[in-house]
Amino acid sequence: MSELSNLGERIKSLRLENDLTQEELANRSELSKGFISQLENNLTLPSIGTLEDILEVLGSSLSEFFGESPVDEKIVFTKNDFFEKEDQELKHKIEWLVPNALKYEMEPILITLAPGGKSDQDDPHAGEEFGYVLEGEITLKLNNKKYKVKKGESFYYQSHVQHQIENNTNKKALVIWISTPPMF
Repeated sequence: MSELSNLGERIKSLRLENDLTQEELANRSELSKGFISQLENNLTLPSIGTLEDILEVLGSSLSEFFGESPVDEKIVFTKNDFFEKEDQELKHKIEWLVPNALKYEMEPILITLAPGGKSDQDDPHAGEEFGYVLEGEITLKLNNKKYKVKKGESFYYQSHVQHQIENNTNKKALVIWISTPPMF
């Protein structure tokens, strides 16, 4: 029972190691912030499936979390492994291509921008970002400068500037975007 009595503390510790807020963990796990708070305060226990989902977001597994011998690390990910989040207001969909990327040095996503869509505006932070336009055309905004990036072209920049991508066309845009360290 001791493993369960400090489950919430261990989840909170992993969340903080991954530099996530309760809200970010809740969003990525498709749970409520209130549930994460109750869990971290040992006021509730998750189902095994929910715990697996939370641990995947935190870059861990049940066996690692409970100190069992490590299993072979997953190398190939399929569409079923991707975590997906849509933002109707910003008209974009993000798919995390490596589900537990927070434990790695980089975080690759696939972002689909509807016509008029845009990413969240990111404030300056340490790291680097790379993108490759698979379909359509985007506008990369770095502080006050704008750069057009078309299908088959890529972009790369140091993340110490405010940054965002936009689709100012009437066709869908699809971009593979990689951030190091993980930021999405």
